[in-house]
Order: sequence, then C-alpha cells, then structure tokens
Amino acid sequence: MKCPRCVQRIHRAAAACPHCGFSLADADRMFGDGEVKLRSLTDAAGIFRRQDRDKLEDFMERFGEAFPQMFVAVYTGSLGETGNLRQFGFWLLNRGVFEDVPVEKPNEAGVLIVIDPDTKTAGMTFGYLLDAFFEEKDTFDCLTRAHSHWLEGRYADGLLRSLKHLDKLLRKRCRQVRKDPEKYERRVVNPVAVEDLVKKIRGEMPNQLPCEEPETEVKK
Repeated sequence: MKCPRCVQRIHRAAAACPHCGFSLADADRMFGDGEVKLRSLTDAAGIFRRQDRDKLEDFMERFGEAFPQMFVAVYTGSLGETGNLRQFGFWLLNRGVFEDVPVEKPNEAGVLIVIDPDTKTAGMTFGYLLDAFFEEKDTFDCLTRAHSHWLEGRYADGLLRSLKHLDKLLRKRCRQVRKDPEKYERRVVNPVAVEDLVKKIRGEMPNQLPCEEPETEVKK
C-alpha cells in the first residue's frame, strides 16, 4: 500500500508510515475521530439530480450483486483549501459506516470514489483486501474514463463511465484469477473475522494505518 501523505510504498501492517510518520490518528486530527454515518452514494456537494442518483444507485446495486464480496461507494463534497483528497479518502473509508451496505461486507473490501467539484479533483481509494487485485494504473484508468465528462460538469455520466470500467476491470481480473490462482493467492491477506469487523464499524478498533489503501488522484 501507499502512504496517503508521502505516497511512499509501505507494508500494510505498519501502524504508521516509516517515511513520514503518518497514521490514521493524523487523519483523525484533520477530519474527526468519530464514526461517519452515510450512504454508499452521498452527494454532499449536490451535483446529482434525482434521476442521476436513481441511475447511479441502480448500477451500484447491480455491481454489488455481481461482486458480493465487495462494495463501491461515492462521496461528493468540498474539502476546502486545507483538505487533502487522498488523505480524506483514506480517512473516510476507515471511519465511514455505510448504512445501506450489508455488515458482512467490510470497509476493507470497499472501493470509494471521492469527488470535490470546487477543486475539480477526484480520487479512488480501495480497501487492503483488494490490494492483490488492483494496481495504481487500474484506478487511474477508471478515473480517466470520466475526465472529459467531468470537465463539462456531467458528473453522473462521468461517474457511470468510471464505474462501468471498474466493473469491466474486475470481470477481467476474475478470469485471470481462475487461470492462475496461485499468483493471486500469494498476494491475498487473511480475511477479517466478522466479530472484528463489527468492532471496527463501531469504532472500537485501535487506530492503525493499514485499513485501506488510497490510490490515484486525477485533476479535472
């Protein structure tokens, strides 16, 4: 995984980045240390119309059915002048309690897309349980599919393009896993126990860095 602050490669079990010292506690000081209750599609910036939200939620629901081990979430909002989108995505995927996501789907198996229309930036963060199946180029490709649409203010169309590419990418990765399972088994970490998951969601887990891995940020 990569540190959300210095973007250096670090071990997923590290409690803090060995290069710059960044940890979840640092993100908590910036954004808060309590649980954040939200839905998988949270449009705090108000950039989606009702019909846009219906279309996006329908696709996200079908995505969850196609990939029952994981979920995808979207957050839009202004981070302000001091906000760091990469660090915010890392924090939100750690602290978020997604009320419409089944409890058996841990945040560690989530993909979060954050869009800040004020700074014209977007980023993708994925949980460490997906680390074996994603590369930085993959998340960059997903976001660039939306780039031209977001430049024109067509946020819903761009997001759908990004999500559809993610769907296509994961289906391709599934075929690759079937062909060469040993290659991916060596890279997969042990799954999170359900009792540990419940504790984490309720904010009872200790602050640790490796819960989720922030990935690519794209300026629009």
